[in-house]
Amino acid sequence: MSAPLLQIEDLTMHFPVRGGVLRRQVATVHAVDGIRLSVEAGQTLGLVGESGCGKTTVGRCIVGLYKPTAGRVRFDGRNIAGAGAGELKKIRRDLQMIFQDPFESLNPRHTVGEILGEPFDIHRIGTSADRAARVQALMERVGMDPGAVDRFPHEFSGGQRQRIGIARAIALNPRLVVCDEPVSALDVSIQSQILNLLLKLQQEMGLAYLFIAHDLAVVKHVSDRIAVMYLGKIMEQAPAETLYRNPLHPYTVALIAAIPEADPFRRKVHPLLGGDVPSPLNPPPGCRFHPRCPIAIQRCREEAPMLKAAAGGDHLVACHRAGELRLPDTG
Repeated sequence: MSAPLLQIEDLTMHFPVRGGVLRRQVATVHAVDGIRLSVEAGQTLGLVGESGCGKTTVGRCIVGLYKPTAGRVRFDGRNIAGAGAGELKKIRRDLQMIFQDPFESLNPRHTVGEILGEPFDIHRIGTSADRAARVQALMERVGMDPGAVDRFPHEFSGGQRQRIGIARAIALNPRLVVCDEPVSALDVSIQSQILNLLLKLQQEMGLAYLFIAHDLAVVKHVSDRIAVMYLGKIMEQAPAETLYRNPLHPYTVALIAAIPEADPFRRKVHPLLGGDVPSPLNPPPGCRFHPRCPIAIQRCREEAPMLKAAAGGDHLVACHRAGELRLPDTG
C-alpha cells in the first residue's frame, strides 16, 4: 500500500503572547497540539470543529504560511515543515490553498487576468501569449466569462470571486489543495454551486483536498474521511459515512445532532452543547472537552485520552467513554 500524499505527524503550533515594555513572552496560545492526519491522493479529508479550534492554523502550517513549533508535515514523502523559500516555491506547484474570504485574498489593485497569470509568471511557464491563453482557459474551467479578465475583484459577486480564487489555486495543476472554509462566506444558494465545482475539478484533475469547515452538513457531501478537531486536538476520525452513522465522541455526537433537519415535520431533540470553547491560552487539563461534556467523569478531568482505534481499525477516537453518548431519536 502506497504512503499517503500528505502525512501530518505530531504537528504542534504555539504562538507566543508578548507584553510589557520589553515585549517579553507572558503566555502561549496552544493553537495546535500534537495532531496526526493523513490525506490520500485523489481523496478528501474533512477537518471540522467550532471556530477557534485550530483548523485554519493546520492548513497554514501545511502550505508553509506558518512554521510549526514541532512535528512533521510530509508531502509526497518529504518533510516540508520549516522548508525554506526556495523549496516552498517548488512545492507550491503541487500544493495550493483556497482561502475563506475571496475578497481579502485577491489583490484589489490587480485585474483578474493579472491575478490568474501570476502563478505562470512566478514559475516562468510559457510565453506571454501562452499565459494569456491559460488564463482564459482557467476562467472557462471554473464557469466564468473569459472576457472578464480585465475586470477587478470588486466588480464581481462573492461567489464569482471564490471561483477566481479556485482558478488561481488550480492554475499549476496541483496534487493537493487546502480548502479553508471555502463556502462559509457565501450565500446558501451559492454554496452548493461552489461545492459541485470543487467535486467536478477533483474528478477531472485527480485532486486531493483537505477541506476545512465548521459545518458538518457541508463536509458530509464532499469528504471521504472526516476528522473532528477541538481546541487543538483531534477528537475523532473515521470514514464519512461511519462518522455520521456511528459517532463515538460526545463532541461529534453534539455536532451531528445540531445539524438542522430539512423536514419541518420531524422534531429534532438534541443534547445542548453548553458554554464556549475554552481559551487556547489556558487549555483545561485532561480531556480538553471535559468542561462541556455531559458525561465527563473524574478521569476525564485528570487524564488526557489518546487517539486510538475503536469500533474498527479505521475509526479513531480520543475519549475515555467512547460510544456512551448516542444520537437522540427524532420523531
